[in-house]
Amino acid sequence: MQFKIGDMVFLPARGIGHIKGIEEKSFSGHAACLYYRVDLAKHTIWIPVEASETSGLRLVTTKSELEQYRTLLKSPPIPLEMNHHRRHLALMSRLKEGTFQIICEVVRDLTAWGWRKPLGQTDTALLQRTRQSLYQEWATAAGVSTTEAIKEVDALLMAPP
Repeated sequence: MQFKIGDMVFLPARGIGHIKGIEEKSFSGHAACLYYRVDLAKHTIWIPVEASETSGLRLVTTKSELEQYRTLLKSPPIPLEMNHHRRHLALMSRLKEGTFQIICEVVRDLTAWGWRKPLGQTDTALLQRTRQSLYQEWATAAGVSTTEAIKEVDALLMAPP
């Protein structure tokens, strides 16, 4: 997918960014190639245009798509692996895809898992990181503050299916 200057994008493990430019750069003596200049909350990164798909870079979910994710967050959770190590590996593997749907599913499923039994340290950390990504993208897509996004998402997670 080709991105253009001004696009709001999501990058797994980095969060929401803004494409500020497309620049030709040469790093470490390699031939120059085109890079997206992506401004994140606290820093700027350059992503090769050729590698944008393999990096997980994607457009932020649109406001019109949020309705399907509201339904997904209210839907019954999918049972997770009982073994904490296998559960963590399975969830991390899914999250590497970087889609907003998977982020919503992981938050829904881990949240419900935590209702059944206390989450361990690894699950808690994963849920916190994934929730932050969800809240950040939800707020950006809906055009609301992060506080409002947190309230809406948390209410959806508590809603009966």
